[in-house]
Amino acid sequence: MELNIGMNIKRLRLAKGLTQEQLAELLTISTAAVSKWEAKNTYPDITMLFPLAEIFGVTVDELLGYDEAKANADVDKILAEYQRLYVDGRFAEGKELIVNARKKYPHNFRIMDKYMWDKAEGSAGNDAETLLKNKDELSQICDCILEGCTQDDLRAEAINMKAKLLHAVGDTEAALEILSKLPAWHAPIVKEQLFGKDTAEYRYWNKKNCYGLMDVMSIKLARIIRFDPTLSIAEKIARIEPMAEAFAEMSKQKDLEFFCIGEESIYAILAGTLTADNASIDDVIRIREKQFAAMKKMMTLAEIDDVLKEQIQSTYKSDDMVAWQLNRLLNSPHPQFAKLRENKLYLEMLNKWA
Repeated sequence: MELNIGMNIKRLRLAKGLTQEQLAELLTISTAAVSKWEAKNTYPDITMLFPLAEIFGVTVDELLGYDEAKANADVDKILAEYQRLYVDGRFAEGKELIVNARKKYPHNFRIMDKYMWDKAEGSAGNDAETLLKNKDELSQICDCILEGCTQDDLRAEAINMKAKLLHAVGDTEAALEILSKLPAWHAPIVKEQLFGKDTAEYRYWNKKNCYGLMDVMSIKLARIIRFDPTLSIAEKIARIEPMAEAFAEMSKQKDLEFFCIGEESIYAILAGTLTADNASIDDVIRIREKQFAAMKKMMTLAEIDDVLKEQIQSTYKSDDMVAWQLNRLLNSPHPQFAKLRENKLYLEMLNKWA
């Protein structure tokens, strides 16, 4: 078994807010020795294990990484449950779960990430007062992730949070500057350029990028209108619905069937808008029906398109998008969904798709 003790020492040291010099001083050894451990050039002497574990507040097994696989499996379960609770609108339960997980796994970067965003009350439209109230803790988590984590997506999340904190204190210029450190939007595109254009790998990445960009583009197009405060609900419907219909029309053409991805995404945004804004039940039912129909089109296409199937599985953790959405709409305790279920026609529409 490969020992991860060097990596663990660095991770635990950073989590404690210690420099290599400070750790060396606590152990009465040289800074060079600590540096060599973290670089995996040498292992600590066995006599150092218990003092190290005591300093970091972990067991020797945790320090050595023997329990890492078991812990990762438990973290996987916790994060899956956290996601399920939030999808169901059970925010208080989700918050309690991630707070307890943070106490149980204080040095796990994935837990840090979810805890950080929960503390900030989401990743978009953050309230400056909330960020400022938790600034020190959030900043410490960001530093820990950036200094000790090698996982690109978590590092990007930490950079994003640092930018939000800077913006909250009024330093928007510095916030924009730090965001320039995030991977460029074209980063996924260059992956396809690693391969010859006549290869299966190139076709896979080309298609994967097309589908991802289709999803992102359609969502952002709809949100331009969705968040325009000058528009009424009726005006939003009148402008967003034709977008989805245009994507639906394009998807009827050979080789453009994947435009149903954009169709579904736009209907999803519009359905969410109508639900949040307490629109008429007739409009909510009509748009949800169109979203379900678009989902069915995607699922049918996925039967012969492995890349789309992979995208659906990654997003919904299931091959059946409709079943996933129905479970959410029928069972979520979220007040808006619960209120809609009181309407007989709405409930009949959902059960029709079940």
